[in-house]
Amino acid sequence: MNTGDIPVLTRLSDSQQTIPAADEDVRGRKVADRSGNELGEVSDLIIDEEERKVRFLLMEYGGFLGFGEKKSYIPVDAVADVTEDQVRIDRTRDDVVDAPEYDPELVDQREYSDRVYSHYGYAPFWGTGYIPPAFPYRL
Repeated sequence: MNTGDIPVLTRLSDSQQTIPAADEDVRGRKVADRSGNELGEVSDLIIDEEERKVRFLLMEYGGFLGFGEKKSYIPVDAVADVTEDQVRIDRTRDDVVDAPEYDPELVDQREYSDRVYSHYGYAPFWGTGYIPPAFPYRL
């Protein structure tokens, strides 16, 4: 892969990949900010099938009975802790609310991923010198 290229990212649920151990699958777990405030729920994992790694959490929040619900990507670099029922990130509620909103038309576009990484203050995974976080688990 060239430095200017990023791989196609796919929802785990739309792929043939699986999480090796059920206790490592964070889908369905609540997401909390660094102060412990509940933000939403991990609805899916956005993966790089070629590298077999999770790159983003797809979090759903807000809304009522499925209406008005928003979706947002959170880089796995932001994950601070994972428990049996929760994923805690090292950012605030405002950081998540102000993040670029998920748009299925932009999933594979570098510009969207750049905006998300920039918003959260992390270097993108395709950049030179990228150091992967402790989470995610390999697929």
